[in-house]
Amino acid sequence: MAFDFHIVTDYYRSFSLVQADLRAGTITCRQLVDGYLARIEENRHLNVFTEVYAEEARQRADDLDRRWAANEPVGRLAGMVIGLKDVLSHAGHGLQAGSHMLDGFVAQFTATAVQRLLDEDAIVIGRQNCDEFAMGSSNETSAFGPVRNAADPTRVPGGSSGGSAVAVQAGLCLASIGSDTGGSVRQPAAFCGVTGLKPTYGRISRWGLIAYASSFDCVGPIAHTPADCALLLEIMAGPDEFDSTVSNRPVEAYSAATQMASAPRRIAYLRDGVESPGVDASIREATQRTIDALRAAGHTVEPVSLSLLDSLLPTYYILTTAEASSNLSRFDGVRYGHRTAEATDLIELYKKSRTEGFGSEVRRRILLGTFALSASYYDAYYTKAQQVRRLIREETERLFAEYDFLLSPTTPSPAFKLGEKTGRNPDDDPLQMYLADIFTVQANVVGYPAISIPNGATPEGLPIGLQLMASPFAEASLVAIAQEITDL
Repeated sequence: MAFDFHIVTDYYRSFSLVQADLRAGTITCRQLVDGYLARIEENRHLNVFTEVYAEEARQRADDLDRRWAANEPVGRLAGMVIGLKDVLSHAGHGLQAGSHMLDGFVAQFTATAVQRLLDEDAIVIGRQNCDEFAMGSSNETSAFGPVRNAADPTRVPGGSSGGSAVAVQAGLCLASIGSDTGGSVRQPAAFCGVTGLKPTYGRISRWGLIAYASSFDCVGPIAHTPADCALLLEIMAGPDEFDSTVSNRPVEAYSAATQMASAPRRIAYLRDGVESPGVDASIREATQRTIDALRAAGHTVEPVSLSLLDSLLPTYYILTTAEASSNLSRFDGVRYGHRTAEATDLIELYKKSRTEGFGSEVRRRILLGTFALSASYYDAYYTKAQQVRRLIREETERLFAEYDFLLSPTTPSPAFKLGEKTGRNPDDDPLQMYLADIFTVQANVVGYPAISIPNGATPEGLPIGLQLMASPFAEASLVAIAQEITDL
């Protein structure tokens, strides 16, 4: 019978199945790559990839097939086809962060996380569309245009790693590597019905990741299952001499943890996630069903409230915009990136280059951050936000002294319509977009690990996500409980 990739992708929802068929000779790496390339072409309307590495991926697949046939050693990720969010450096390949500011820029080195995947024989099939400089919650701020949700192309995929999530959702690759500053892996994973993992801050090196907010940014995987996310984390994590903020703690066997039975756990759930009228009714009901299932499985599940919940978003946006205004100052039109052709002096060169190169959302956040860092308002905004960040961390520490996990919906609503919350119409409130991050930003503010897993769908068929947060460096128990819930 002729090989039919469309049939294969119906059940290739885990890397273990891919590897089993590769070992059995049912499929080859070249067939996998050709199948994914065909699906990418068929789904161009979703606007997922900004660049596809077709010939490079085929050559890498052919080499793996040759080594497999010759019984030569292959890496742990041989046969895993992945995509990279357009903020991760891959030497010799374009890197634009979804922005005209970096038109034509080619990466000069490879990010540590990416290199570790390549060293284990992963096949990179292309770079994926994202919100400009990872600033957005809907993937509508990209200079390449919006990504569309495969469940309903009239709706957003979430952001900023929207292209990465849709690529997995639509079967355009098996897994993706994104970045998470305030939910940018988990929120699109929820909107697209896949799994997204944000590790502990410093668990994965940020070397080669274009910086948005350096004390928040994390590299994280998106896949169909917690087990595949765990494997990718295990390979990417660990010390790196190029990143002074990365942890030197030993890397645990995260992939093995997903195969072990979980002991009864103490789980807190966010009361607002199942009681607040601001949360979509379908999401509240789905979250409650999971809570009931966990109790039936023998876990202790109790409601908690966060006294500083209303302070999470203001704290997050003050601090991240402040850090963004500093990090993005390097894009000045002088050393690299877009340079205006109309400047008559140096100040005009800076102003016009940045105005022309950056989109409206990036300019807004730079201006907000610069304002928060200005001499007259530094103490009133930046210093105060740092103090509140400390209070949020202390409250979170008290919670995790009593519980193993904090459970909540990943998002307060399912995927919304394209253009619904962009703030481009006079009657729109641009702050409504920021509220999509209400449940995800806490993990970034305090630096804790968190994962979003699929949790059913709305009556309209839109995916729902469930989020679990754990103590720092407790990724092994986090992926284990996530896999258990997935298997319930």
